[in-house]
Amino acid sequence: MRLLAISDLHLANPINRAAIADVPDHGDDWLILGGDIAERDDHLRDAFSCFKARFQQVIWVPGNHELWSVRRPGYAPLRGVARYRHVVDLARAHGIITPEDPFPLWPNVADGQPALVIAPMFLLYDYSFRPDDVRLDQVRAWAAAERATCSDEIYLWPDPYPSRQAWCAARLAATEARLSALDANTRTVLINHWPLRRDLVHLPRAPRFSPWCGTQATDDWHRRFRADVVVSGHLHIRRTDHRDGCRFEEVSLGHPKQWRQERGMAAYMREILPAHMPASAAESMLAAD
Repeated sequence: MRLLAISDLHLANPINRAAIADVPDHGDDWLILGGDIAERDDHLRDAFSCFKARFQQVIWVPGNHELWSVRRPGYAPLRGVARYRHVVDLARAHGIITPEDPFPLWPNVADGQPALVIAPMFLLYDYSFRPDDVRLDQVRAWAAAERATCSDEIYLWPDPYPSRQAWCAARLAATEARLSALDANTRTVLINHWPLRRDLVHLPRAPRFSPWCGTQATDDWHRRFRADVVVSGHLHIRRTDHRDGCRFEEVSLGHPKQWRQERGMAAYMREILPAHMPASAAESMLAAD
């Protein structure tokens, strides 16, 4: 029994979408879907249905793409919290665990070992992954000076919150309260689409994309909440890092040019528990989201 993880499937692309059909049955394994699965509801339903049929349990956290409000002819999209709640309902309809559900316990823990809590989170970002000398009101212009931007500025609305920073603050407070309420003897696997630490945001081709990549408020959460592993995506750079005895796994698949289709999608599912499969340097690739 294993806990596997993958993110950033970007099923708007037909190559990625077709690859789902070739994922084999994984028996009693669990799967983490780490966000940016798709923007469209029909693509999300197909993915949820497919993975739930092939894994004993599926755990999903949203990325920015699930939250996008994209207008199409005859379709007025939901925005902000309403969009998030809608996608949570889509996942729940397929029996998938979301950040709004009770945290599950990993069942494959040896006798005498502390309980291991799997904690899916939705935290967003607040533009604090920026240089200390760049003010918040300057951050978009600072990024644009080197041609960095994020489509969230067009498609990701914070309604009813006044800003994405305010929505992020609310998500941080609610999630921190849940994690703080856990028994102090438990260990955790923390899951969030956006990285929890600024020093893990490696963006050599687009360094000024970092403001859209997380919040400094979570810098010490792996220590505070006793994490064995932290799982994230968003960066499209598959890699393993370690901080303070905790393993950090970036598990993105990415766009078709960022993975080898002949290997199949399942080959890019990272083993989180009981061990891990470190990404090779040849697999570590970047594309700004």
